[in-house]
Amino acid sequence: MSLPKYSEYKDSGVDWLGQVPAHWAVKRFKWLIERNDGGVWGEDSDGEDDTFVLRSTEQTVDGRWKLDEPARRKLTESETLSATLDVGDLLITKSSGSSLHIGKTTLVDQEIAALSCCYSNFMQRIRLTNDLQPKLAWYVMNNDLARIQFDLLSNSTTGLANLNGSMISEILLPVASREEQALITTFLDRETAKIDGLIAEQEKLLTLLAEKRQATISHAVTKGLNPDAPMKDSGVAWLGEVPAHWRIGKIQNFAKRESGHTPSRGRPDWWENCSIPWFSLADVWQLRAGSVKYVYETKEMVSELGLRNSSARLLPAGTVMLSRTASVGYSAIMGRGMATTQDFINWVCKSSLVPEFLLYVLSGMRAEFDRLMMGSTHQTIYMPDIAKLMMGLPPIEEQIFIVSALDAQTSSLDNLVIEATRGIALLKERRSALISAAVTGKIDVRHLVETEAA
Repeated sequence: MSLPKYSEYKDSGVDWLGQVPAHWAVKRFKWLIERNDGGVWGEDSDGEDDTFVLRSTEQTVDGRWKLDEPARRKLTESETLSATLDVGDLLITKSSGSSLHIGKTTLVDQEIAALSCCYSNFMQRIRLTNDLQPKLAWYVMNNDLARIQFDLLSNSTTGLANLNGSMISEILLPVASREEQALITTFLDRETAKIDGLIAEQEKLLTLLAEKRQATISHAVTKGLNPDAPMKDSGVAWLGEVPAHWRIGKIQNFAKRESGHTPSRGRPDWWENCSIPWFSLADVWQLRAGSVKYVYETKEMVSELGLRNSSARLLPAGTVMLSRTASVGYSAIMGRGMATTQDFINWVCKSSLVPEFLLYVLSGMRAEFDRLMMGSTHQTIYMPDIAKLMMGLPPIEEQIFIVSALDAQTSSLDNLVIEATRGIALLKERRSALISAAVTGKIDVRHLVETEAA
């Protein structure tokens, strides 16, 4: 469906913006701002007369609120007076460890304002004049129209992906009349809600597919593929009943357990011009896809001399690794000889255990890893618990048969995940493009809204 355009356009004077409707203006954001304030942090809570202070972690990348446990802080009267939020305020993240979060913007609604909360010093509060509707500004600020300008301004000014009030005030915006802004906002509310509904359906599908994949793997590595096989109690909670002919034992009974290590960083010669792959948490992103079975590349290399002077060891291709710290539970098979950090536990399989079967066993143990994880900031499975991990071991021929069947079943599920993920990406692109077109006047939504209302 082709969307209507305005009858007359003019040059905006801005290359990347192009033409805008003839009756619109192009203004710097600062001319539309009433207040442009940094936040507060105050002192640690003492449990009396505390104030909620919102942080950038309570904002999602797409500008939504996610309030789990807002921080309680002790603020002075002047801090509270200067930073209390009102309906219509915009909060912009100006500093973050991730560049994706710089510039994300949330809108203070009635629910947030009712908390009588303030905001942290990693955020900037923008309060607009009557010339710009806050909800429309929220659409703009979370769109590439503003985010690209934020990126250019922050990098060209400081060399770092950080914003400040002055940078935020310098972005350029196309501005329609208040009446037209209301129509554009109504149009975007309606159309983005439809797109958001489709995205939610695809995200629900992804959740169901992940659950199906997990259940498929868990069933195969605990019950086998023969529904008529005689069963026995394994005596292991996560295994339950297993086929009567399977062996039950600790993983380390069927594979040699090896821990990793980090050679001294004080010896640069151990880390320069090296050839031995060294798998660390910086590489764990490769395992998060779930469908990755083998890994071949690492961010860093280490030298033979570094390995000889540490507890790290070059492990053979076919070794099964498991992340036991931070990104707990992610596993893969070494596609080539590698060493790892102490954040991984590694198993070199004996002749009775197929590495690919052990990999599926580890994938099926997600609930067991969740039970064993300890620590609030960086969760870990400690070595004594690793040493006690149990599994069921079918005969080698049955292991190969189960692996082949799971490869086929998970591949089918993974293809559905790829399609759903691609669909979400396309819907988000469509959403962003629609917002850009509406707020820059590339489409005329006035009659679309009025027709719908009629």
